[in-house]
Amino acid sequence: MRQSLLFTKTLKNISADSQSRNQQFLVRGGFVQQVMAGVYAFLPLGYRVIRKIETIVREEMSAVFGQEVFLPALHPKNNWVATGRWDTFDAVFKLKSRQMDIEYALAPSHEEVVVPLAKQYIHSYKDLPFAVYQIQTKFRDELRAKSGLLRGREFIMKDLYSFHATPDDLARYYEEVSRAYVKIFFRMGLKSLLVEASGGTFSKKSHEFQIAASAGEDTIYYCSACSLGRNEEVVTEADKHLCLVCGKKTVVLKTSEVGNIFKLNTKFSDPFGLKYEDKEGVSHMVYMGCYGIGISRLMGVIAEVFNDDRGLIWPSAVAPYRVHLLSLNQEKEEVAKRAVSLYDMLVQNGVEVLFDDRDRRAGEKFAESDLLGIPLRAVVSEKSGDKVEVKERKSMDARLLSLENFLAATLSCASPQKP
Repeated sequence: MRQSLLFTKTLKNISADSQSRNQQFLVRGGFVQQVMAGVYAFLPLGYRVIRKIETIVREEMSAVFGQEVFLPALHPKNNWVATGRWDTFDAVFKLKSRQMDIEYALAPSHEEVVVPLAKQYIHSYKDLPFAVYQIQTKFRDELRAKSGLLRGREFIMKDLYSFHATPDDLARYYEEVSRAYVKIFFRMGLKSLLVEASGGTFSKKSHEFQIAASAGEDTIYYCSACSLGRNEEVVTEADKHLCLVCGKKTVVLKTSEVGNIFKLNTKFSDPFGLKYEDKEGVSHMVYMGCYGIGISRLMGVIAEVFNDDRGLIWPSAVAPYRVHLLSLNQEKEEVAKRAVSLYDMLVQNGVEVLFDDRDRRAGEKFAESDLLGIPLRAVVSEKSGDKVEVKERKSMDARLLSLENFLAATLSCASPQKP
């Protein structure tokens, strides 16, 4: 992509209301644009990050045999009345049709639609277990949208729903998805912390996946010996600082939630009569689990964690591009030709590259490159001669490489090892 063709521009300053670093850098860098409080447009660079996150999530959901679907965001009121959440889920956006005063819910989650769907296909024990997932836009009427992408009224979410014949099978799959979540976050450069939490309107208890972040919205009490934490919301004053498992002292951490998982059991099967017949023809309720990851929220958390005073530092797995190629001294014909030649070479070899071919001062280009946070910066200039000046965004040191060595190094960028 030639940067001269990119319709978005970086900003030097944004609203003083933008206090979180993810909002500051994502808006300034032209990754997102705030439409109103809690609602963002994802621009070309930002949407590339979203798609990278989605790809990792899809790969790991397929690995646990999730089947992708796409469900409607507009739900009939009756389904929400049946589960009792029409009046108890405060964050539901409620819409009234101009026809016959019919009301709808604008989906904050999809239990009320996925369970009636599953009921059409679950009849026998032979139909279980299975799991479906989707990546969809959700809507929640947050009283106070804040912290950029971390708490919004409209956001992108992955939700997986699993269906089981027994609590034991649900528990087995619950652990399988939990391990998949650890892999998802690790592939994005994040170390997730497993945390016990309340289940809200979904279940009595849940588990959250939290990322340590100084600007995080949550406080957890974490035991490094047991690798388990508890959210402040479910910890009594008496046992705040001691692990309930091993008795050792816990540490207090500020964190941001990136995922949560719930054992729904029969909470949503009961109101819809979701049952199956066993080998003897006896009818039983279906057990369920649900498993969420905030896709756009995860983008915000990554931006909140990986940055410095100059801008973002994207992990390579989710970066909008792998290489930011800067052409300096473009008035020199030979320099301009070498830059274009390198750009074409990278594209032909399948390297994702953003090519800053604009007529701008070197200092301005360097500052913008730091703000955008693309992992590898490559500079072609009169000074670099027939070589390329290469610098990793997370490093202060640059080095000169031949075109051949630069291309080889770029193509062989290592992936993180398995956790």
